[in-house]
Amino acid sequence: MAFCIVGILTTYIFLKPEQKKADLPILNPIDLDTSMVEDAIERVGFGHKIAPFSCIDQDGKSFSSAQLNGKVYVAEFFFTTCGTICPRMNKQLMRVQQAYKANREVALVSFTVDPEHDKPEQLKAYATSHQANPGQWFFLTGEKEIIYRIARRSYFLLKPAEVENQGDVGSDFIHTNNFVLIDQKGRIRAYYDGTSPDEVSQLIQDIQLVCDEDV
Repeated sequence: MAFCIVGILTTYIFLKPEQKKADLPILNPIDLDTSMVEDAIERVGFGHKIAPFSCIDQDGKSFSSAQLNGKVYVAEFFFTTCGTICPRMNKQLMRVQQAYKANREVALVSFTVDPEHDKPEQLKAYATSHQANPGQWFFLTGEKEIIYRIARRSYFLLKPAEVENQGDVGSDFIHTNNFVLIDQKGRIRAYYDGTSPDEVSQLIQDIQLVCDEDV
């Protein structure tokens, strides 16, 4: 009898289905802190995607959001002369790049919030200093109004009330420490503290979760 029980348990262990990893939620405006979302869309609970955009990359070439279609990517907003959190954040993005350097379906996108200074040549030098892989880690510049609109209305990285009340539009979010994980369909899946090695380790794991999803 004991032999039979052992045999049954052994069979169960080898035949039971692999436990499915927890899925990441799909985030919509209704899921976020209302202070980060404009009043007109804060109750939207389905279908939010990153709006189409067009910028200039570190090589001076036009970059369309269509180039990210079907890719899992991490977005950040930074500026090259930042001496506080940006160096720490981009050191962590180097870790993410290293983890997925062989996977061209994973991308990194760094938007400058100081486009007056961060021309393509400045972004190119910054990219080179961070060993950015061409075609995988993109540094983007463009019209300030467009970049700030992307941050406010697509990635939700700036409090609308603060924008309205500041002479230097959006100056508060220049120092945001958030990374945003975007899936193959342009949907927000999670936010991470880009200065925290532990949270970035979680990001690295979550990227794989999203890559493994059926899309």
